[in-house]
Amino acid sequence: LLIPSRTVSKQTTPKQEEHKPLSTKQQIAVQAYRFGLSSIGGAAGAATVYPIDLVKTRLQNQVTTIADEVLYKNSMDCFKKVLKFEGVRGLYRGLLPQLCGVSPEKAIKMTTNDAVRQYFTDPKTGGIPLHGEILAGGMGGCAQVMFTNPIEIVKIRLQVAGEVATTRKITAMQVVRELGFAGLYKGARACLLRDAPFSAIYFPTYAHLKSGFADRDTGVTSFPMILLAATLAGVPSASLVTPADVIKTRLQVKPKAGIEPYKGLVSCAKRLYKEEGFSVFWKGAPARMFRSSPQFGVTLAVYEMLQRWFPYGPAKKLEPARAPKVGSYMPLEGHPDHLGGYRNTERTFANLEQKLGLWFPRSGKIVSSEVSKAGDFKIVTTEGGGLVK
Repeated sequence: LLIPSRTVSKQTTPKQEEHKPLSTKQQIAVQAYRFGLSSIGGAAGAATVYPIDLVKTRLQNQVTTIADEVLYKNSMDCFKKVLKFEGVRGLYRGLLPQLCGVSPEKAIKMTTNDAVRQYFTDPKTGGIPLHGEILAGGMGGCAQVMFTNPIEIVKIRLQVAGEVATTRKITAMQVVRELGFAGLYKGARACLLRDAPFSAIYFPTYAHLKSGFADRDTGVTSFPMILLAATLAGVPSASLVTPADVIKTRLQVKPKAGIEPYKGLVSCAKRLYKEEGFSVFWKGAPARMFRSSPQFGVTLAVYEMLQRWFPYGPAKKLEPARAPKVGSYMPLEGHPDHLGGYRNTERTFANLEQKLGLWFPRSGKIVSSEVSKAGDFKIVTTEGGGLVK
């Protein structure tokens, strides 16, 4: 029952496969591969939580200083009223342009993050410093703004259009023509102030949670654990950047009659604080957390699983080799008793020698030997990988 040679000991280090550097064409193909998977994951995440995003936008656009303008008491009240007066379709106003734009948006963010992380990753140990993780996430957030801002302003104007009873139906193309190219980037600085810190917080948090939730023996993180890690990482990320999101919403929404439009980032922040107090900067924070957390949870989970289901050879070469943990169980490939109770029995007895301070003799040809640092015993390695003290 005891087969300690199947256990990775502290004295043995598995050889990591060395890969040749990828050619320029292969690197472009890898980035295209990641871009495609990120697009699918981004679309899945956005569609899943879109009704919550609409509720968040309606609450942030609500001016609390005017009594007649307070339509919604809270997130749940807003959700019920939209469902009652606008129907299920009202919860998905502006979804089509969001899906058309969220694919390149999320793809650019995640592809940039992966590329920068790869630059800072040590190819031998697979480790990456914290500042490298933060910088990679922040650069991913900055890169996405060129796509995010036009999508956001069109989406927001479509989302708030349902608040006013009108016979004229507003479409995405009408909003684009009304704004013009320059208008599509209105509030871009506020968008950058939101997205860069969000990604700088989110991706390092996700990476560490994912690593912590990995299986102790295999080092692989299951789909439910990936989903949980990606969702939890969104909570601090989404909540801490809510003030920038509120300012962006006020700058991008079409001004209502009788309300002076906001002029810029700093001017908008000062005016909001003066007219509505400090609490205005946290409007819609719960709805934003409930939207962003599961959205990125679904996005990252779909992205990770697509990489496993549809692996691409050159992309695998960029990943650092994962060494088995000390004392971890290694599968008995090809062994006739691999399945059933035998496998569980060997897992139970793994590391028994080290735990009890025993060293059982091994059979097989001796391939190497070395004396301990203190010189009080000799370690002999046999063909089977076993050790004799």
